[in-house]
Amino acid sequence: MNTKGHCYPKSIILQAVYFKLRFTLSYRDVEEIMKMRGVQVDHATIQRWVYKFTPFIVSQMNKRKFRIGVSWRMDETYIKIKGQWCYLYRVVDKFGNTVDFLLTKRRQRMSAQSFLMKAINGNDRPKVINIDKSGSNTAAIKVYNKRFSSNIKIRQCKYLNNIVEQDHRFINWRIQNGLGFKNFESAKRTLSGIEIVHMIRKNQMVSPGRTIFNSFCKLAA
Repeated sequence: MNTKGHCYPKSIILQAVYFKLRFTLSYRDVEEIMKMRGVQVDHATIQRWVYKFTPFIVSQMNKRKFRIGVSWRMDETYIKIKGQWCYLYRVVDKFGNTVDFLLTKRRQRMSAQSFLMKAINGNDRPKVINIDKSGSNTAAIKVYNKRFSSNIKIRQCKYLNNIVEQDHRFINWRIQNGLGFKNFESAKRTLSGIEIVHMIRKNQMVSPGRTIFNSFCKLAA
């Protein structure tokens, strides 16, 4: 992570970004915590750090995460952005490991298809995907099977999706006490950072550090 040209050292930037992504804090809360630690930094600057450096953290995690299983649970949860509901598609394997995620503006077949392609391209192709009664998810898997001569099994067993629904709760809890997202791209980057910290908490990183924060810092090395 290149912090050249910034007024603060990398260690300070990482602390501020981690506080925002790990805990249910507003940017002003993080500003106050940093002030208590002897660092004077404006909340708007912290917001720019999260926006700028989170994509790098995500890309590094994609390189260092453990391989996931081939039995997936696919679902979506609602995220409000500037007063409008958007959709965070998420997949976990049968052990609860995060496979992938994607924030979209609409809940439709093309959105589900884009997410499925992204998840498969970044991981091993699954043998079976458990979904709810969503027609868009069903159609997306069928289109993928036809286009790539694949044979991914579609399973619709409600209780098996409890794993991903329970996993949604951490993400929803992290954002429910905030002031909300003001634009889509900022929400996309912040949510991806929250997901990465959640993956570290679930021990999905190869050669992690001794603490969640140390592991997070390793991704920025």
